[in-house]
Amino acid sequence: MSALLSDYDYDLPHGLIAQRPAERRDDSRMMVLYRDTETIVHRQFHDLKTFLRPGDLVVLNDTQVLSARRFSDDGAVEFLFLERLGPLRWKCLVSPGRKMRVGATTMIEGVALRVEEITAEGERIVVLGEDIDLYSGGSIPLPPYIRRESDAEDAARYQTVFAHTPGALAAPTAGLHFTPEILRQIPHTFVTLHVGTGTFLPVRSENIVEHRMHAERFSLSSFSAARINEATRIIAVGTTVVRVLESATRKDGNLIAQEGSTDIFIYPPYRFRAVDVLLTNFHLPRSTLLMLVSAFAGREFLLRAYGEAIRERYGFYSYGDCMLIL
Repeated sequence: MSALLSDYDYDLPHGLIAQRPAERRDDSRMMVLYRDTETIVHRQFHDLKTFLRPGDLVVLNDTQVLSARRFSDDGAVEFLFLERLGPLRWKCLVSPGRKMRVGATTMIEGVALRVEEITAEGERIVVLGEDIDLYSGGSIPLPPYIRRESDAEDAARYQTVFAHTPGALAAPTAGLHFTPEILRQIPHTFVTLHVGTGTFLPVRSENIVEHRMHAERFSLSSFSAARINEATRIIAVGTTVVRVLESATRKDGNLIAQEGSTDIFIYPPYRFRAVDVLLTNFHLPRSTLLMLVSAFAGREFLLRAYGEAIRERYGFYSYGDCMLIL
């Protein structure tokens, strides 16, 4: 294993960062990694069902991305509303921060907004003059590496087709490839983890063990826990599902239904207790997500696969292609 941040780095040509989704969700390419032989094959996502065996269960995250991005009425300040703290109080991120120091005011939908507090992480606690639903008129907050404004296409395509429980600020991107038709063909169940902005926070410690993971809220129903415990092999769709399952698994290997939050940080040489197969997109260099997948696939094998994905011009990140790690 390696605990050095620099050992989770790679060079990615900017042109491989997907700025738009594929024309059809299941048109995505799928790189298949066989861990036992460290071999790689190239397929399409719609081939996924051919890799399933009797007794398999596909587990997906049914969180729904909130339309949390808003602008002040004069257009001078951008807000990302993270959490409602009360009828009139919200936690948010703002840009530019210099315009919104403690005591600063602006208007949204004709309602006054005042900065009450700035947290240690730079978030703003704001108070509204009257209670309004800030999500009803907002837009989807795209990740910072998608360098354009969100539009009507993103409102549909930056959500999974099974999005059900509102609460996320970023999509569980491995789930974006699924269509209703594919879901009908495979055994599956759902968990919920609300992806927060912490998923984009960089690791700043050269020794990754010193990094402190952000916490994210999750829930695992008794129905899903029972199905997962009965399955022969678990296919986790995305790192968010991995975090739920590994957090909710007891020492005896069984999952228990629960609601809570997890700040689990998975990096080599983590030993997985719940997940047997992982479907995931390609992740940013030096990110906690890349470290999690390195723990699952093996760091050297994974980075070799990333190098091949770059040579083969796979699409990277949220709207990009995916890999299936067996």
